[in-house]
Amino acid sequence: MPVRLIGMIGVAPPHGATVHVIKGGISAAYLTDFARAHERSGFDMVLVGYTSSSAEGFNVAMYAAMRTERLAYLIAHRPGLVAPTLAARKVATFDVLTEGRMALHIIAGLSDEEQRSEGDFLPKQDRYRRGSEYLEIMRRTWTAEAPFDFAGAFYNVRGAIADVKPYQKPHPLIFFGGSSEGALAMGAEHCDVFALFGEPLDETRERIADFRRRAAAFGRAPTFNISFRPIVAEREDAAWDKARAILREIERGGPPTHPADQSGRRLMALAARADVHDERLWMPIARATGALGNTSCLVGTPEQVAGAILKYYRLGVASFLIRGFDPYNDTIEFGRELIPRIRAGAAEIDREATAAA
Repeated sequence: MPVRLIGMIGVAPPHGATVHVIKGGISAAYLTDFARAHERSGFDMVLVGYTSSSAEGFNVAMYAAMRTERLAYLIAHRPGLVAPTLAARKVATFDVLTEGRMALHIIAGLSDEEQRSEGDFLPKQDRYRRGSEYLEIMRRTWTAEAPFDFAGAFYNVRGAIADVKPYQKPHPLIFFGGSSEGALAMGAEHCDVFALFGEPLDETRERIADFRRRAAAFGRAPTFNISFRPIVAEREDAAWDKARAILREIERGGPPTHPADQSGRRLMALAARADVHDERLWMPIARATGALGNTSCLVGTPEQVAGAILKYYRLGVASFLIRGFDPYNDTIEFGRELIPRIRAGAAEIDREATAAA
């Protein structure tokens, strides 16, 4: 399978070293330029993030899709805030109108507190159980040729059917991630791509093996995505200087918050163990931000960072979400310096595997 490169688009110009790109107001011109920059840089797809206060992701993605030609959109979506039958039709409509340029990233919500701001008071572990029912109903809505019923602990549906079916068959890819038992159980049963934050190679190898075992119990074989924040420069010492400068800027924003989920706690534990893992994986920014989201960095020259990413490709990770702290300019730099090296290296690894087989 060819390597997949995913970026992340924001909706307004950021200020300073940027940890998150979806928050704030919205600029149609910036959104258009940012999406087109990803397309020109050779990304396959971009994530459209989600917070309880940010611009609505389906509208953001459709606006950007109408202004790009081939770029696909990974839309973050929280089960439970709209009915699963409506969500299924939203996805199918987007997928048809863009001729298959979308995937869905399912998230259970960062914290109970944030979820309550949207009127959802269900605890996180119960949200995973509800999400499992939600995804089952969505899948049946996408594929059913006759009205169907569903009776569960959270949803009851009678005579559900949809006139619009997805362009991609049987449906767009479903991404999902998490580290708690509830997240792993839900993901093993329903996700097509299991998303990981950047961890050392040994831990990543163990997580892949564990999740494959869990998914196999449902007769499923998902693929894997991993997220990194590359920090690159022409010389290695310049890349480390750049990384430390970004860290100082982020630290001026105040002390870190406590991690809100199990994935964040894993990253904080790795950051406490060592600043650098496997030569390139740098964790101080995860520590400085409370490991809020994708904050695992790879530092070095483009050749070194591409080589580090390809070690994960050899582990079986076929999809990589990469974004920088200077979002727009880093997108262009990654397209010029990093993406061609990753694609060439992945193709060589595939040729080696074919020859060995």
